[in-house]
Amino acid sequence: MASVLRAENISKSFGPIEVLTGISLDLKPGEVHAVIGENGAGKSTLMRILSGHLAPTKGSLSLDDRPVTFSGPVDAEAHGIVLVHQEILLAPDLTVAQNLFLGREIKRFGFVDDKAMRERTRAILRELGTEIDPDRQVGRLSIANRQLVQIARALLVPHKVVAFDEPTAVLTPIEAESLFGIIRKLRDQGVAVLYISHRLNEVKAIADRVTVLRDGRHVATRDIDELSSLEMARLMVGRDMSKLYPEKPETASDQVLLAVRDMAVPGYVEKASFTLHRGEILGFGGLIGAGRTELFEGLVGLRPSHGAITLDGRNVDFRDAREAMAAGIVYLSEDRKGKGLLLQQNLRVNLSLAALDTFSHGPFIDGAAEEKALDRAIRDFDIRARRRDLLAGQLSGGNQQKLLLAKMMLLEPRIVIIDEPTRGVDIGTKEQIYRFIASLAAEGKAVVVISSEMQELIGLCHRVIVMRNGRIAGEVAQAGLTEDSIVYLATGVHEERAAEIAAGHA
Repeated sequence: MASVLRAENISKSFGPIEVLTGISLDLKPGEVHAVIGENGAGKSTLMRILSGHLAPTKGSLSLDDRPVTFSGPVDAEAHGIVLVHQEILLAPDLTVAQNLFLGREIKRFGFVDDKAMRERTRAILRELGTEIDPDRQVGRLSIANRQLVQIARALLVPHKVVAFDEPTAVLTPIEAESLFGIIRKLRDQGVAVLYISHRLNEVKAIADRVTVLRDGRHVATRDIDELSSLEMARLMVGRDMSKLYPEKPETASDQVLLAVRDMAVPGYVEKASFTLHRGEILGFGGLIGAGRTELFEGLVGLRPSHGAITLDGRNVDFRDAREAMAAGIVYLSEDRKGKGLLLQQNLRVNLSLAALDTFSHGPFIDGAAEEKALDRAIRDFDIRARRRDLLAGQLSGGNQQKLLLAKMMLLEPRIVIIDEPTRGVDIGTKEQIYRFIASLAAEGKAVVVISSEMQELIGLCHRVIVMRNGRIAGEVAQAGLTEDSIVYLATGVHEERAAEIAAGHA
């Protein structure tokens, strides 16, 4: 079958640094072609070249067997090449419908036809399995719903090729399945779909062919039937990945480090009570929207909350995150780009920001001390940056997460709360983060892992607390940790079975 879009010997350099070397790729109509690789492997750079956002340094593109050069993404869209970005690129002050039709408004008698745009918006969102209000301001939507709006905007234009860059990173399993239905429909219509994801189970479920990149070079292109998830992981990192999760540290101490009783976050959480032990990795599971993030944002003073918090036997009440950090509790947000890092600042500024007092002498900041701290962070956390003067926003997702971890560890915390620790992170970096989390517990620190990935909770945690509808639905001990036990509690489908699990009779 002839290719609709072909890349031949594509290379890309930024200054003296070559990030892609001689990559060839062909996309066929009616096919889902996945591109996988670790962070920094060149996946997003290749996708940006194919969609007109970047020009290759070397190599050529052909569309329908004719040479083509895109002057930019608008030109690529005019040729039928559409990219759904990993980053949210929407106008937060406009409505959903206005965002979908921004720059392509429907007009009637020379005037913008708001009614027609709302109706078309409602229809395409319904196809994606969501009932988001077209008149709702985008800035008031959750991150997951913003991603759905962005996907809907991309699908409005005529397309020969649709490229998805980590489209499910912030979606619930139900929302992701709706997206897969759209992708299959696109494939059946003869559209070529390019799909980038770190979630290898998704790739296995949706792709027809897979191309693996490593360090900016082509490693393999195979039919999906020839690859298991484990084989894909091995090709990505160049080593055996059968032991993704480290050995769990010895059973946590009996010493209760943190006790929370009847914690409430108005509008999100009601009467949540739990304990956290020294040396423990405690998981928090549940569906997105269950209140997990809001519970811990309330605990560390990022949201209004009330309830009883005891730290090392002493009552505490944090008015803001700085007070929590001073007490030895750090919180790593799931939104590392919006709340965790300053994307337009360099690595040194981001690293030292939370612990700035350590680097200050009166009104002056010790830049040399900051540089030494950055040296240690790059070494200890394996932060991979082409140059030290890069902005945080120029790092890959995995390296941003490592920088955020390094930033918070400068505070020498006793309790580390990590929300979605490996969202948008490749499997090699996942392994590094998992080992780091295990090492924190082995050192006697207490760790809370909030995750939507059940295997992550099962592989890492000593026990898992599951939330549903703003309440704690139950707790699963290590001996009973299975996907079924978490799902029962998260969904409440089988209340009797859930009660047994919560009582420890799994």
